[in-house]
Amino acid sequence: MQSRVKGRNPNDIEEYSTRVERSFGMPGANVGEAKLFARNKIHPLFRHRLKLTFELPTPTLVLGLPIEQHICCRGKDSQGEEVIKPYTPTTLDSDVGYFELVIKMYPQGRMLHHFRELCVGDYLAVKGPKGRFRYQPGQVRAFGMIAGGSGITPMFQVARAILENPKDMTNVHLIYANVTYEDILLKEELDSIVANYPGRFKVHYVLNQVCCLSHVAIS
Repeated sequence: MQSRVKGRNPNDIEEYSTRVERSFGMPGANVGEAKLFARNKIHPLFRHRLKLTFELPTPTLVLGLPIEQHICCRGKDSQGEEVIKPYTPTTLDSDVGYFELVIKMYPQGRMLHHFRELCVGDYLAVKGPKGRFRYQPGQVRAFGMIAGGSGITPMFQVARAILENPKDMTNVHLIYANVTYEDILLKEELDSIVANYPGRFKVHYVLNQVCCLSHVAIS
């Protein structure tokens, strides 16, 4: 990902990128800044949820993140100390010009303080790709996944990549566990994929607390 720094001379980009790379402590990956384009609270039924949309330097650019890889984001916690945390975008390279992070907000989260303070037009320092797993299309007939809480984002990324690839006939089965129905992340998006790929994508939701569910349907 290319660097884009608000208010800086283009000649300073290389120097800035080197400095950010040192602060990440992960040489060899691409460093850059992404501008926050939009921040949206997810459906009010699903609490503590935030979708952040970051624009890339040009409208035709893609993030170029391999399947099941993540990026590292750098920010500051409530004490002003720098913190680095990995996040998996929910977008693919078919989503051109931007990428999205779906965040589950916890009061005690150090990086989450930075996301709460981030305003539209601000820039987020990112670095990647990172991760060891590499998916090869068609390597298995069926792909089984187990996820809990915010751990759904890498599974969501892989499922989308598999099912949206017309050359990949792999079936996907997901078991997704949460404490309550309101804690389920990306439920509308998951249900949409189930509807779009009947028989190829199956999701089983597992809840620790199942009270007050008379008004919802969980498969």
